[in-house]
Amino acid sequence: MSNELKHIVIVGGGSAGWIAAGTLAAAHHANKSGGIKVTLIESPDVNTIGVGEGTWPTMRNTLRNMGVSETDFMRECDASFKQGAKFAKWVTGADDDFYYHPLVLPQGYFEVDLFKPWKTSKSSSSFSNAVCYQEQLCEHDLAPKLISTPEYAAVANYSYHLDAGKFAEFLKNHCTKNLGVTHILDHVSKINSADNGDIASVSSVSHGDISGDLFIDCTGFSSLLIGKHYNVPKVCKKDILFIDTALAVQIPYGSDDSPIASHTISTAQEAGWIWDIGLPTRRGVGHVYSSKHTSQERSEQLLREYLAQSIGDKANDLSFRKIDINPGVREKFWVNNCVAVGMSAGFLEPLEASALVMIELACASISEQLPANRETMDIVAKSYNDKFQYNWDRVIDFLKLHYTASKRDDTAFWRDNRDPATIPESLQELMALWQHRSPSEYDFQRKREMFSAASYQYVLYGMDYNNAAPDGFISDDVQIKAQRMFAENEKLTKRYVEALPTNRELINKVRQFGFNKV
Repeated sequence: MSNELKHIVIVGGGSAGWIAAGTLAAAHHANKSGGIKVTLIESPDVNTIGVGEGTWPTMRNTLRNMGVSETDFMRECDASFKQGAKFAKWVTGADDDFYYHPLVLPQGYFEVDLFKPWKTSKSSSSFSNAVCYQEQLCEHDLAPKLISTPEYAAVANYSYHLDAGKFAEFLKNHCTKNLGVTHILDHVSKINSADNGDIASVSSVSHGDISGDLFIDCTGFSSLLIGKHYNVPKVCKKDILFIDTALAVQIPYGSDDSPIASHTISTAQEAGWIWDIGLPTRRGVGHVYSSKHTSQERSEQLLREYLAQSIGDKANDLSFRKIDINPGVREKFWVNNCVAVGMSAGFLEPLEASALVMIELACASISEQLPANRETMDIVAKSYNDKFQYNWDRVIDFLKLHYTASKRDDTAFWRDNRDPATIPESLQELMALWQHRSPSEYDFQRKREMFSAASYQYVLYGMDYNNAAPDGFISDDVQIKAQRMFAENEKLTKRYVEALPTNRELINKVRQFGFNKV
């Protein structure tokens, strides 16, 4: 057929562009005769924002499907292991206030709901500690596996922290050398339309017109294709998620053997929160805040005070990179033969590392549903738009949950986050349900949800949201199962804490020896 999809053109690089290129090229055999051609064009003058350093466990499959060696990835991207997030001072703001959102499901998750047995036991142990061994792995800075564990396999479920700039460069080399992706380093000067409104080609300064059948907009906040060419509006979400500014900095460790945290540390502040991500050679730290609720000067002061706890007076000499965040999502993501991926599609805030996973999900969905020809593309686009509108809505709900469930009352930022006018109706309805029972997979509409009910449980019960006695009868059968699960978790926790190496020990071994190939 003359309109068969044969050539995909990706405009823009960075993590979004190269994840798209790698996912599509690997799945559709761009390096073989008869495969779909994949071309990526990016400007030589545009740098990546470079603060998307947290991932989800999905990244392991994304890399494996591209044929990437986990050993090479970890060595070249300054990557470390991530086993969840620690939220400090999010509930009351007290010094001893923290909870975990781990990446391992609660013990017996598909057999029994452990919330009621845990709550009625009046245990001093946190919910995540009682039902999951991963909180203790994180508290001890332990790795999620052994050097003898094969690539991408796990003892404890894990994702990564990584250097975003090195990651994009690593993927570029892999895609161009191994997957057959054509890379063009040039400026896009014009977007040319076909008679039916499709993009026929993009004009470049030095390489002429580059035509294609499907164009993927990975141009970030500038959104050259979906935003400037197709004029698809971005729907602002600042009325729900107030964070709109970030101050970022990179700092060295005190010594070469300093512990590497195996989780993202998120510490709440007066009008936002501070992220702290440990890589093998440095920490990435930043303060995201609402400019409506505080000033840049005050935010810098709070960031320096936080950093002074680990680097002392050196914090006073640091300069911070300011990044403006305009939380919002496109009204549509796929128009004609153009689909937006990454920040051109939407960006909310760094909480829960949702940016990179939305890129992964978008690329996987495009690849799985790739239309064979132009006739079927509009059908795919309609389904894609519906699915990703739903996905973005679920991300918004989950991020807002962290603020809404807080009991902090010390600043307007926290009080305003609990104002019902700022809470989506979908989240309000769920929170009303969850006053009386645990979050369930049946509370959601899709099989492949962005966040499982377990994630909602960890956040809600970490924040002591349902602090009343649980309603309803607990059968003897449930009690017996629950006690077995609690005991099993204690046994696993002890075993893994004793057996697993520290994050730094394992990373050093990966650099020296590498993992076993699967």
